[in-house]
Amino acid sequence: MNEDAIFKSVYETILSRDTRHDGQYYVGITSTGIFCRPSCRSRTPKPENVRVYDSIEGALAAGFRPCKRCKPENPSPHGPDAELAETVLGLIRTRYGENLTLHGLASELNMSPYHLQRTFKRTTGISPSRQLLLTRMEEAKRRLSRSEQAIGEIAAAVGFRSASHFSAAFQKAAGCTPNEYREQNARNS
Repeated sequence: MNEDAIFKSVYETILSRDTRHDGQYYVGITSTGIFCRPSCRSRTPKPENVRVYDSIEGALAAGFRPCKRCKPENPSPHGPDAELAETVLGLIRTRYGENLTLHGLASELNMSPYHLQRTFKRTTGISPSRQLLLTRMEEAKRRLSRSEQAIGEIAAAVGFRSASHFSAAFQKAAGCTPNEYREQNARNS
């Protein structure tokens, strides 16, 4: 493959923001003096301003400094967006029973709710509130099938304010009421 074809391939990666090449090479931007991962979400550079380096050290030696947005010097192969999504997923998995809100999570992570929502959805394909609901429903199903706990107690344990709100949300998500779900699983056990 000649140099022009290689550069064209690299530039297409920059345009598509494909994360598969992160860590394989780094992109120096001469107009800003920074270097990024190929998947960086910053403004797309003009082709004539792009230099390609096979290592962080090469980019640093050429006088570029690391991007503060994509943090190419961070050893994570997937960048800060995936790390943020994993952090939010961890918070949801461990604290689904609490009154978690987008604003509360964003405040805890020192970022704007808009940025958190957009980054999480772009990384995972769903919003944080949808992930919270799915996590709550999975835990509710687990509790319904493995315990005799009252519906109201399960509703409170998984983060719903009332049993009626929980029942309505559960029926919408599962296609049956919590009691029906419990009975179906008791018969199948």
